[in-house]
Amino acid sequence: MHKTFYRNAVAFGGKMYLPRSMPKQQAKLPAGIPYIMGNEIAERFSFYGMSAILTTFLVKQFFNPSGDPSLSTVANAQSSNMVHLFFSLVYFLPVLGGLLADWFLGKYKTIVYLSVVYCAGHLLLSLFPANISGFSAGLVCIALGAGGIKPCVSSNVGDQFDDSNKSLIPKAFGLFFFCINIGAFLSQICIPYVSENFGYAWAFGIPGILMGIATIIFVAGRNKFIRKPAAGIRKENFVAVNMYAIANINKRKAGETVLDVARHKYSEEMVKGVKAVWRILVFFSMVPVFYALYYQSTSEWILQAQKTDLHFLGIQWLPEQVQSANGMLVLFFIPFFTFVLFPFLERRGVKVNPLNKFGLGFIISLSAITIVYWLQTEIDKGFQPNVGWQFFAYMLLTIAEVLIYQTGLEYAYTQAPERMKSTIMAFFLLSLSIGNIILSVINGSIAGGGLFSGLTGSRYYFFFIIVMLLAIAIYFFLIKPYLKKPVK
Repeated sequence: MHKTFYRNAVAFGGKMYLPRSMPKQQAKLPAGIPYIMGNEIAERFSFYGMSAILTTFLVKQFFNPSGDPSLSTVANAQSSNMVHLFFSLVYFLPVLGGLLADWFLGKYKTIVYLSVVYCAGHLLLSLFPANISGFSAGLVCIALGAGGIKPCVSSNVGDQFDDSNKSLIPKAFGLFFFCINIGAFLSQICIPYVSENFGYAWAFGIPGILMGIATIIFVAGRNKFIRKPAAGIRKENFVAVNMYAIANINKRKAGETVLDVARHKYSEEMVKGVKAVWRILVFFSMVPVFYALYYQSTSEWILQAQKTDLHFLGIQWLPEQVQSANGMLVLFFIPFFTFVLFPFLERRGVKVNPLNKFGLGFIISLSAITIVYWLQTEIDKGFQPNVGWQFFAYMLLTIAEVLIYQTGLEYAYTQAPERMKSTIMAFFLLSLSIGNIILSVINGSIAGGGLFSGLTGSRYYFFFIIVMLLAIAIYFFLIKPYLKKPVK
């Protein structure tokens, strides 16, 4: 799960020193923080609860309601295609949500208005469970709400602090991170149980109720929040600089890069910032491949779990509940890596930098998909392997997620110039969208009998093993010049 913001907030931290003649006052969390945390738990419960059952619901309700085995491959691909289109939209819209907040409405109004759209989306899901057009409209509204508020909610946490309590920012982001994972974990355990025992009307209705509660909690804190107004449209921005440079490429002089042309109109600082963003994007170029693997756990892995022996650790799991392992494990691995493992390795002279973490994350994700591939080969042979193997794959995938997502945000934040930090964060989130687009295209092709129609059964996962191997090779080739340099 993609919720690791608190590491970035450390950059704002620091100790406060007061003159000896003045009594040192205990810093307090801002009054608006409890409202933000309550909102986040309910909103994440809402989003992850709905998405936990989405894949299997689409198959049962729309694509293969009769449960015909001969339709299974196409129906599963159609469901996965729709799910990944939804996720790609969710992670594309933060770019627009951030611009809406920064240029026009401010964070508070953006969150409130889009939360209403979010609630409307849940309402449509509950009203049209048997109508694919109405149901799809609901998913679009949820994507607009969830994606649009994503860049605003986390940054709204930091906005609540001033010089008197900025030392508590790491604590606040730690709480924020905890709330996200608690909401996600609880929903992925509870909502599949509700759908199994009480039906999909309740299973989609409860997340909708929680989103309504989330909105009410946030609005209730309106008089407690520090609200920073919108700054208006910046004439100097990443897109404008690149567009100007391309449009005036004929003005480039010998020895100049394309972006150097932009110095005729934009400041030196701005042009250097844009160049820095492009350098960082080189390191992010293979991240979409990782997310093409990662987001299979929200669809293809759930469908695979249906064909396994679901009795594990003395519990009879539902297929949709297995993914809750991610939310549970990430709560353990992030503090373990941050405060135990990495400091331990550093003390023994082992280099732990963002480039190495990225590479290791890619390799570990390859191990996770290899386990899922093996599971599928056993299923294809007619066996019923235990779902415990999938839990092991989730553990490896969670480790890879921590190494890549957390490190990616940290690296982007520390390496990007001050005026380009929001831009590079948006690009990093776009990598999640691209990963889902890759999955959507492939599954759409399978469903339609196109180029990738042969990727059925274990061949599907073997294809991604090959793709990940190529991505790892390309990544280490790209970073080779930088491995001899210290990377902060």
